[in-house]
Amino acid sequence: MSLLDANLPAVRTEVPSQFHVLTVVAVVLLALSAAWGLVDPRLVDGAPVWMKPLKFALSFAVLFGTLALVEARLSPAVRDGWPLRITGWVMAAAFLSEMAYMMYQGARAEPSHFNMSTPFHEFMYTVVMAAGAVSLVVAVGVIGWIARRDRGADLGPALREGVWLGFGLSFVLTLVVAGYMSGGTGHFVGLHREGAPTLPLMGWSGVTGDLRPAHFAALHAMQVLPLLGLWLDRRGTVGAVRTVRLAAAGYAAVTLAVFVQALMGLPLIPLA
Repeated sequence: MSLLDANLPAVRTEVPSQFHVLTVVAVVLLALSAAWGLVDPRLVDGAPVWMKPLKFALSFAVLFGTLALVEARLSPAVRDGWPLRITGWVMAAAFLSEMAYMMYQGARAEPSHFNMSTPFHEFMYTVVMAAGAVSLVVAVGVIGWIARRDRGADLGPALREGVWLGFGLSFVLTLVVAGYMSGGTGHFVGLHREGAPTLPLMGWSGVTGDLRPAHFAALHAMQVLPLLGLWLDRRGTVGAVRTVRLAAAGYAAVTLAVFVQALMGLPLIPLA
């Protein structure tokens, strides 16, 4: 090494975190699903064959993007620790196996969910996808607990409470709603005829009970409550932690009310 080289500052190469990598992979799968959907006119259960992989890839991109933002605020020791790494590996395995099966089924123009037509499909839905879904929501709860206990994390008091309660609610509420939904034969409660009115963009039934609104609300507690906590911290609101706790209780109550409404066979917003 020359004297000139010795005087140069050392360049530190930042390695992307596991959740940043998973976010990028989900975005790539989202783009692929959208591209294939543009040239593949086939339908499955009345919907474009690539709509299911596209929706799930978008959901995974939001999930892992949220986790990457929280991970960046954790202390270096926790970020590099084995609990978070193992949790990330479990989530990666669940994510990749679910997306691989949904895209395989999309290519075959066959449903991936509630498909018990062959022993293979039954195994993939009731074992592989079920185990993956449970692993993902449990992992969200674990990361919320890790963030709560990390005293060196760059988290204000309301944001810390929002992450903990938001991730915890997503874990519990999703187990309740998705667990019930997966045990049935579909997400409708009652008769939804093909061509019946649905909510724009979301596709939720406007004529009968639909479990997907409650499932959606359960999944996104992990974004809503941390954002509320971050906003309250930045405003310096007095009693911010208490406000987050009250909001969490209200959010859980609304989600369960929407769930019960669906079980009664009533649409979230009647359209007919």
